[in-house]
Amino acid sequence: MEIESVKIYGKSSIGKNAIIGNGVIIGYPTTTILKEATASGLEIKDMDFKGAVIGDDAIIRSNTTIYSNVVAGNNLRTGHNVLIREETRIGDDVLIGTNTILDGHTTIGNHVSIQGNVYIPLNVIIEDNVFIGPCAVLTNDKYPIRTRSDLKGPTLRRGASVGANSTILPGVEIGEGAMVAAGALVTKDVPPWKLAIGFPAIFKDLPEELRTLNNI
Repeated sequence: MEIESVKIYGKSSIGKNAIIGNGVIIGYPTTTILKEATASGLEIKDMDFKGAVIGDDAIIRSNTTIYSNVVAGNNLRTGHNVLIREETRIGDDVLIGTNTILDGHTTIGNHVSIQGNVYIPLNVIIEDNVFIGPCAVLTNDKYPIRTRSDLKGPTLRRGASVGANSTILPGVEIGEGAMVAAGALVTKDVPPWKLAIGFPAIFKDLPEELRTLNNI
């Protein structure tokens, strides 16, 4: 394990065979913890808090920051400059690409591939075998700063594929095996095994040869 310039906070744990790049931060304290430290006059290093849990065989590349109260399974791989906020749960064999932001309170299943420059807000559910292409944006606020609403992000069901530069609006469900084309704006639920294409997206039937997850 490389540990040069790595900072580990709280009761963080890292599994065996991990490769950790320079400038990585694991278990970064949440705002609540920082406020408690300020109020008590304690240094963060003297605080007793949960930290992050990372499974075996992780590859965490340089300048990635993983907050406290993050739990990740085995074979987590990140690109450079990744941010994973608190209360995120990540399964096994997950890739999170360079410059991707996960703003926390999100659940990610197994065998998920999230490419570079993706934004994932609070309160998103991503099931197993999902692919999210580069520069895709998921949203969770229908009327920013106009009115209060529950921040509910999209749900991406098993085997869904989201194309590059697509945008998915709050609360939208991408059904099992559905595909979102590159550049699409998805404003309503996509039924299972449909293709969402266009701006705003319309739905078409997936070709028969794409109606399978056997190759995943």
